[in-house]
Amino acid sequence: MPHVYDTLHQACAALGTRLFTVTVQDLTLDVARRAYTSHPVEYPVSGTKPLTRDGWYDFCITGQHTFVANTTPEFAKYFFDHALITSLGLGSCINIPLVEAGHVLGTVNLLAEEHHFSPEKLAAYEALVRKYHAELAAELAKG
Repeated sequence: MPHVYDTLHQACAALGTRLFTVTVQDLTLDVARRAYTSHPVEYPVSGTKPLTRDGWYDFCITGQHTFVANTTPEFAKYFFDHALITSLGLGSCINIPLVEAGHVLGTVNLLAEEHHFSPEKLAAYEALVRKYHAELAAELAKG
């Protein structure tokens, strides 16, 4: 059976996702660590980024809501790597928190061209993450 990250990546790609990563929240080091990536050159699995307490963190991690940005200016204020993202031809993203027992274990991060994440597509992506929730939670809990 394929690894859950590969399976979810392929399902999201079929809906139009062009960049797919999964990050694990490491609160002991106060970083998000990449557990899976569709772009290992630009976004290697070994990569981390600090957990900055900002509007994105408040909404996605503390609030446990899917963050949606359909244009570069909407995410540029939160993502230090916004220039790299746009250089890849990407202009929209969603970050879906994976919540287990009231805590965010990590996020599923999907990027595509500008205005990709319509309400219908957003619902489809969130349904995919729900479908694989148990397997994703088990992987993310491993750290």
